[in-house]
Amino acid sequence: MTRQSAIDARRLGALCRKESFQIVRDPSSIIIAFVLPVILLMIFGYGVNLDAARIRIGILNEDSGPDAALFAAALAASPYFEPHPSPSRAELTRWLTAGSVRGIVVLQSDFGARLARPGTPAPLEVITDGAEPNTASFVAAYVQGAWQSWVRQRALDRAVPVAAPIEVVARYWFNPAALSKNFIVPGSIAIIMTIIGALLTSLVIAREWERGTMEALLSTPVTRAELLLSKVLPYYVLGVLSMLICVALAVFVFDVPFRGSLPLLVVYTSLFLGSSLGLGLLLSTATRNQFNAAQAALNAAFLPATMLSGFVYEISSMPAPIRAVTYLIPARYFISALQTLFQAGFVGRILLHDLLFLIASACFFLGLTALRTRRRLD
Repeated sequence: MTRQSAIDARRLGALCRKESFQIVRDPSSIIIAFVLPVILLMIFGYGVNLDAARIRIGILNEDSGPDAALFAAALAASPYFEPHPSPSRAELTRWLTAGSVRGIVVLQSDFGARLARPGTPAPLEVITDGAEPNTASFVAAYVQGAWQSWVRQRALDRAVPVAAPIEVVARYWFNPAALSKNFIVPGSIAIIMTIIGALLTSLVIAREWERGTMEALLSTPVTRAELLLSKVLPYYVLGVLSMLICVALAVFVFDVPFRGSLPLLVVYTSLFLGSSLGLGLLLSTATRNQFNAAQAALNAAFLPATMLSGFVYEISSMPAPIRAVTYLIPARYFISALQTLFQAGFVGRILLHDLLFLIASACFFLGLTALRTRRRLD
């Protein structure tokens, strides 16, 4: 008697066709692969924005001179502020306490007089809401920037030399426009692919057990490798197509530049799908229940990928034990690879590091799933 081959191409092809028919007949997989990514990317792309724009501030102008009026007008013309003038400091304080404004700019009564005296700083008071430290920092920095621009323009209009011992010229590499969407959208694609990959395969093995078709499969000569590959390959195709849809939306809808190589992107996507699809299969094999597998997939994939991948929170600022855990999160390396490919292009050192960890994580999850899968009913 000859030893049975570990993988028979005819059996594997038949199983893949059977799984493809199951995908066509069950619209949930199509919705997860093609509709859910679009919805989630729209939410991330339009709903998450770290750029401070149109910040509500209160303005108290205690000086009736022309200089104070011109500076108040400059603040109103700024694209970063939505000014709300008021003649009462008490009213502005109530607005700040209630959260109606994020800061108060006070132009004191001797604003113009001090401005006319060389070497004397004009009395400009900025009060910010410290309940949101980032917004408070934005308000203070933007008011300071508006003040410096206004003073420089005022001096040019009057042909007066500007005393500027230090001039700061900002230069941003890889993201010259300094737009948060250019790193939020690639990072959100990694989070979306984590959810999609885990959800796609979290139901397949459990569905076979619930419908009683697993017993029929186990009674055939199908090997463990053929069974697992037939569950991975069709959903891998769906995952790659879902990724291409996300990339197309990022480039053509959100105007995020893509400077890398598309074949290289497919390679990293394939390796990451090995991790996420393997995780979904592992949970489906362990639970044998579609509802439990889906819930476990969402918790095991979405929460670690969002909290511990560096997408939302800076990993270097985390405690040492948490930083150690982040090395086990595949999304950490996929986010790094996507942000590098989108914003910087090919950076060999970073991409090689991410490639090695993605290979290791894909082998780990797929191997653990293979070990957990048994050709028996118990």
